[in-house]
Amino acid sequence: MDLQLTGKNFEINSSVREYVGKKLKRLTRYINDIEEIKVEITEENTRMPKDRCTVQITLISKGNILRGEERASDINLAIDKAVKLLARQIRRFKGRLIKKGRGAIAEQAKEEAIGKYEQMETPQKIVRVKKFPVKPMSTEEAAEQMELLSHDFYLFTDARTGRLNLIYRRKAGNYGLIEPEVK
Repeated sequence: MDLQLTGKNFEINSSVREYVGKKLKRLTRYINDIEEIKVEITEENTRMPKDRCTVQITLISKGNILRGEERASDINLAIDKAVKLLARQIRRFKGRLIKKGRGAIAEQAKEEAIGKYEQMETPQKIVRVKKFPVKPMSTEEAAEQMELLSHDFYLFTDARTGRLNLIYRRKAGNYGLIEPEVK
């Protein structure tokens, strides 16, 4: 398991590093093939003391990405809440796989490489660029992946057509699908 720990406006000392490591070991109870974990700790001066510390954890296991972000007044409390959220997501995700009859997480995803996040500054308004491989999947799998990441949209390659599609959450709570047409 590769652990990447970064801090924004916060210096990561050995006690925080040990605390994060101890808490993340608990996740191996639920999923033992964790390839990489990225933890980003941010401390901001906000009006609301309860939102001062933010912890974002991104977990990569066999090509599946799970992400949890929590805010709290204390770094340790934010870490606890984020790990608890990820544990709940892992249990829910594994339950969905078992219900669908797939058993464990698909082995084919293990071969696929996960892209690295890159940040770049340009004079335009683009402040961050993320690169990642887009694997073929069904719209149902894309919706699950979007929910696991807690995003409002998800870009994927349709397994049937081999074309890029975008699934998004509508205001009413349903999903929308954008299929581009080539003219």
